[in-house]
Amino acid sequence: MALKNEYLNRVYAGLAQRNAHEPEFLQAVMEVFESLEPVVDARPEIEANAIMERIVEPERIINFRVSWVDDAGKVQVNRGWRIQFNSAIGPYKGGLRLHPSVNQSIIKFLGFEQIFKNSLTGLPMGGGKGGSDFDPKGKSDNEIMRFCQSFMTELAKHIGADTDVPAGDIGTGAREIGYMFGQYKRLRNEFTGVLTGKGLSYGGSLARTEATGYGACYFMNEMLKDMGASFEGKRVVISGSGNVATYANQKATQLGGKVVAMSDSNGYIVDENGIDFKVIKEIKEVKRARIKTYVDYVPGAKYVEGCRGIWSVPCDLALPCATQNELNGEEAATLIKNGCKAVAEGANMPCTPEAVAAFQAAGVAFGPAKAANAGGVATSGLEMSQNSQRLSWTFEEVDAKLHQIMINIYKACKDASERYNMAGNLVAGANIAGFEKVCDAMLWQGIAY
Repeated sequence: MALKNEYLNRVYAGLAQRNAHEPEFLQAVMEVFESLEPVVDARPEIEANAIMERIVEPERIINFRVSWVDDAGKVQVNRGWRIQFNSAIGPYKGGLRLHPSVNQSIIKFLGFEQIFKNSLTGLPMGGGKGGSDFDPKGKSDNEIMRFCQSFMTELAKHIGADTDVPAGDIGTGAREIGYMFGQYKRLRNEFTGVLTGKGLSYGGSLARTEATGYGACYFMNEMLKDMGASFEGKRVVISGSGNVATYANQKATQLGGKVVAMSDSNGYIVDENGIDFKVIKEIKEVKRARIKTYVDYVPGAKYVEGCRGIWSVPCDLALPCATQNELNGEEAATLIKNGCKAVAEGANMPCTPEAVAAFQAAGVAFGPAKAANAGGVATSGLEMSQNSQRLSWTFEEVDAKLHQIMINIYKACKDASERYNMAGNLVAGANIAGFEKVCDAMLWQGIAY
């Protein structure tokens, strides 16, 4: 797809040629470039200082081997990555994803998105991401511990509280963060806020677990306010049943919505009385079971094989919270036909470009991931602040700060879209608002920064 701006088109063409094997990364860059055309047209200093060429190239890519021993005594080998993408506004910040699908393209796409997401929070955090193709599913605690210790043995050389602060992501929860933090502390002989998502007993923040799901709902709520509406009485469909989806369920229900469907990679459940947050939490956080077991707890609910069918469930509001590219153009058309009025992305890039275009063409309010799911990294930033001050804030204090950050992000996206004559286009607004802060910092710091 060609861009109208000749400079952006040239930069993207060169990037695509050099990274032809990285489709997720190229998709993320194209989405941002499309939004930034009016900004680049209006600001010649961007081309003069090669800002776009610099912003699409990571400052550093660290790729390493992770060798560990399983419970049978067999040596296993995985790949590990940490991509330190941009530090113009602060130390690199972004999660560690542990999943068999992880490759360099996915880590680059996530790290690139993280630059702008972190910028939108208003907190001093640069963009980074990391992970491994290791699969925690089916592994014992001891196997996961040995993997995490081996992973951190290499990663520890490249991170620090004022350099790069990783966090959790898919497959990396409190257990994995704990093992990694313990190994870092052992290797460096220092107790520092080098990871976020830590346990409450050793520097973690209250409300961090809930933050991404809560934040997506807070963002959705701001969109609804501008539509003269609210969550009250609305049917809500949430894909996924991990951390983000679980707490999006809780907050959507607290705000007056009725969550009627949730999913995992095998299938989805429908509960017309409203999916019980406590049951989902029990299934996923305590039993670590598949979502189909929900029907054992709630006999009136039904389970359907195949997770993609969840978008056929009629709803007023949709929160895709599972994984990238989980909602395509055809599924978007189904949601629109069934009366969906607003979508907020809880996962990273869960809607394909065709889906986004369909929503925008139909006038469906659309909150893009880098804005709508920024609650997690925002609260990670708040955890960093607490660690630096040697303080611990209450749940209510953190939640209040998170809520205000999400309100501010929505306002920044809305204002940026209006400044560049794209009112209502929050995808463009998020990209522009996030980019301009990073761009200005890069210009101030010089070409060699």
